[in-house]
Amino acid sequence: MEVTVECQKRPEGSKPRALRRSGVIPAVLYGHSGTESVSLTIGAKVVETLLKEATINNTLVQLKVPELPWEGKALLREVQTHAWKSEVYHLSFFSVASQDSLDVVVPLQFIGEAVGVKQGGILETELTELAMQCSPTQIPESIDVDISQLEIGGAVHVQELVLPEGATVLDDPERTVVKIIAPAVGAATSAEDSEETTAE
Repeated sequence: MEVTVECQKRPEGSKPRALRRSGVIPAVLYGHSGTESVSLTIGAKVVETLLKEATINNTLVQLKVPELPWEGKALLREVQTHAWKSEVYHLSFFSVASQDSLDVVVPLQFIGEAVGVKQGGILETELTELAMQCSPTQIPESIDVDISQLEIGGAVHVQELVLPEGATVLDDPERTVVKIIAPAVGAATSAEDSEETTAE
């Protein structure tokens, strides 16, 4: 997924609180010119729309800064929000133009109904997103995990996931993603025993 956002260069000496009161959100762009960074502002309404469409460390944003002038693809790296309100305080972008690969976080999408669940087992999810390194042009919106053949006692591990070509996993390859555990038959048996004892 890619979205387009236009920014303005942040006026020197401007205060973040004053900017937010005026309807714009402070932001910063890294990586567009070596180690140099540039302070920006983005309209609050634009930010609201952006955050409905973009995901941190996953979505490429076509960023436009007419005043520099500069335009290019950037990764939404960070969104700072108020501690207990839903207000956005600051955004960080990282230009990917000169990057061969990026560290990203991709959500996992579980496909199918596990055989083990149909047999009475319990699906236990241990990982819902995956940290990986890949080309800026190969960032997937999600990674499918087929659980349809998973039986009771079975599990899917990180190393078994199908990744885009050239991608590298940053998580532990042996880490469990999802597993099917047996139902708590012990608890059921105890309940039955208790009922039999009461009946006697």
